[in-house]
Amino acid sequence: MSIFRWIIAALWLLFIVYWAIAAIRAKRTIKTKSWWMQVVLRGAIIVPVLIAFRMPAVRNAFGTPLAHMSGGIVRSIAGTVLVGLGIGLAIVARAYLGRNWGTPMSRKENPELITGGPYAFIRHPIYSGIILAMFGSTIATSLVWLAPVLLLGAYFIYSARREEALMSEQFPQQYRAYMTRTKMLVPFLL
Repeated sequence: MSIFRWIIAALWLLFIVYWAIAAIRAKRTIKTKSWWMQVVLRGAIIVPVLIAFRMPAVRNAFGTPLAHMSGGIVRSIAGTVLVGLGIGLAIVARAYLGRNWGTPMSRKENPELITGGPYAFIRHPIYSGIILAMFGSTIATSLVWLAPVLLLGAYFIYSARREEALMSEQFPQQYRAYMTRTKMLVPFLL
């Protein structure tokens, strides 16, 4: 395993550990989608990916590390940097939310509208950071990451739209004004 794969694995591990620890301090959830709907949504993403990667043809097609192709070291460095930036963005955004963080589309007790830090530029920097980190993993390691990028990217856009409807209900005037001055996922573009 190259040093870049080790660094990327360490960054993803840091992300998972931080997420688990930070979730302990979140405010109490007062309303969320039913548990079975959350399982169905996540299963619709995870199950097809797992099934696909059990097929030898798919594993062989995507298993060749991109680092061994032309421009491998440059690709590995660029991908690793993107993973670091993405994980960093997601963690900073999560820290800015503080106790207001919750699972997608859930309501928290005594909610606050957070518009500072990375939220001053994009409304969903956690999703943006995770997508960027997965895209960096794709570039640096293997096309295997492309399936989760596409599937989770679609799920994150769906979640972002649902969360925006929820936030518009909770903070009618403030959230609409916030939406006019920020982009959903990519600063100044999207």
